[in-house]
Amino acid sequence: MKLVQRICLCVLIASLALAACAPAAPSKAPIKVAVLPVLDSLPLYVAQSKGYFKARGVEVELVAVASAPERDALMQAGQVDGMLNEIVSTILYNRDQVRIKNVRFARTATAKTPVFHIVAAKDAGIQSVADLKGVQIGISEGTVIEYTTDRILQKAGFAPEDIQKVAVPKIPDRMALVGSGELKAANLPDPSAAVLLQQGAVNVIDDTSYPEISTSVWSFSVASIKKNPEGVRSFLAAVEDAVKDLNANKTGWDDLLKQNNLMPAPMIGKFPIPDYPTAAVPSQAQFADALDWLKTKRLIKTELKYSDAVDASFLPK
Repeated sequence: MKLVQRICLCVLIASLALAACAPAAPSKAPIKVAVLPVLDSLPLYVAQSKGYFKARGVEVELVAVASAPERDALMQAGQVDGMLNEIVSTILYNRDQVRIKNVRFARTATAKTPVFHIVAAKDAGIQSVADLKGVQIGISEGTVIEYTTDRILQKAGFAPEDIQKVAVPKIPDRMALVGSGELKAANLPDPSAAVLLQQGAVNVIDDTSYPEISTSVWSFSVASIKKNPEGVRSFLAAVEDAVKDLNANKTGWDDLLKQNNLMPAPMIGKFPIPDYPTAAVPSQAQFADALDWLKTKRLIKTELKYSDAVDASFLPK
């Protein structure tokens, strides 16, 4: 009997030793991510359709939202773990308490691929940046749209009093007003801007000269990060797989673009898929500039640290 007990004990010890040496099982907790109907979201749909999330051992539910306010409502209610947003909105989220953190760039402007354009109506008589002085430009107040409008024009030499803006929150409304000529100019993201340019609108200036100001990010709530850090890590590894795929293959994504309303129908097959950034987060300089703008606009009073908003520790090595 004692011999049997000794054998059982040895087997148990060996089993525990093997378990301790074995790699941790991938996280199975589902992650819900709010995605907007924009090109920035394409890598997530690629990761889902190609099985990259599954291959990385993480279950991801993409929650399609029609607007930033809808996205924000879900995040504030704790109904999603992560979302597509920008540095400006991250700082606003965290003004009273650190609630979310940027864990990866989603999209950035480059010297060749703009994200935001200030476009002028076809017959507005605006051909150069100087022509925009004193002209009302359609924007969405207190958002990345207003931030990029101010920064693009300031870097082009405009004084604050030269920049005139009018609130037109919804992108389709800005497009319609510029298209009809009722609004002389507006800041619009691609590929919405590309639709107007095809119709004769003028690309007065865009962010290709100042790509550092135009970024979007994937953010997760602090609560979700604490609850499921390995899930966030696996999510980002799958995103990296999808980005590599997209950057290497610029065609073959039309069905995903169409099914998920990521591009206006007339532009599918005509508008080039941009290069997506590889694993990185906003820099301290980008964070500081967004914070400074928000303070100037009196949209925030509290002092926030870079570490309150950005966490690069989950990026794949």
